[in-house]
Amino acid sequence: MRFLTTTALVALIAAPAWADGWKNDYQVLKFGILSGENEKDRLQRNEPLRVWLESQLGVEVEIFTAGNYDGVIQALAADQIEIGRLGSSSYAAAYTATDGGVVPTLTSIKKDGNTGYHSIVVTRCDSGIKSLADAEGKVHAFADPDSTSGYAVPYFNMVTKEGFKPEDFFGSVVFGGSHEADVTGVVNGTFDTASTWQNNEDDGIPQRMVEKSMIEPGVICKIWESPEITSGPWTFRKNLPAELIEDVTVALEEFAEGDPKGWKLYNSIVDGDANPPVGFTRVDSERYQWIVDMRAWIKKQRRSNS
Repeated sequence: MRFLTTTALVALIAAPAWADGWKNDYQVLKFGILSGENEKDRLQRNEPLRVWLESQLGVEVEIFTAGNYDGVIQALAADQIEIGRLGSSSYAAAYTATDGGVVPTLTSIKKDGNTGYHSIVVTRCDSGIKSLADAEGKVHAFADPDSTSGYAVPYFNMVTKEGFKPEDFFGSVVFGGSHEADVTGVVNGTFDTASTWQNNEDDGIPQRMVEKSMIEPGVICKIWESPEITSGPWTFRKNLPAELIEDVTVALEEFAEGDPKGWKLYNSIVDGDANPPVGFTRVDSERYQWIVDMRAWIKKQRRSNS
């Protein structure tokens, strides 16, 4: 009988752990999703992706939700979750909150190669408000302080392009808490105008709310649209193993082709959409530096107004 040396025995025992790599330390992965819509719909849309990641990675995957954007950002900063699907501005907030301790890897890409979307301002079609100029003195709702399209981009453009500060121009400025809450508030007459987003004339928050029978068609009209915004990234904590980041990124890249039905649900793609999201494409921190700078500018503006 041949006896193993102590060194060989230790190596044999350790071999399975070495082979599994990061999975031994991260047997559960949590990814956070922002509060742009109600929680039930958020979870339903992301469930196919959660199942896909579990099947590809061989570890348990959980979805993390919070009542506002900052909840997901702070969960990343506190190492409570590993990954977040963030908007551009919430990525910038996470980047600032962690002193650069996050890594963006992927964003959505559409059929025509476009990787952006637009902030819009909406009102009731019967409100008599046809432009931002008509909304002077009215009640305007932003979505969330960490929302790109629901706050940062419209605020920045109102000051630098449209020539007015929202807090001085509107009769009242509030935060509705989410995009759907903003649009619902406009429909119900709580707000006169609100900031939200759309990809195109056929797809956005108002259009999806119509599809879900949350609002009636023909009630909400757009009165302003921003320049294109780069879609937000899948964001990882920088202190995670590089192999984990790459393995999850690859699994995300393969989702659209590997589960077309799940991809369609995840993106709320409707039949007839001429330019749907078709997958993810790689990005890096340089892509979002202008958003980091814009948030710093907005923070400075708010301090000067206080």
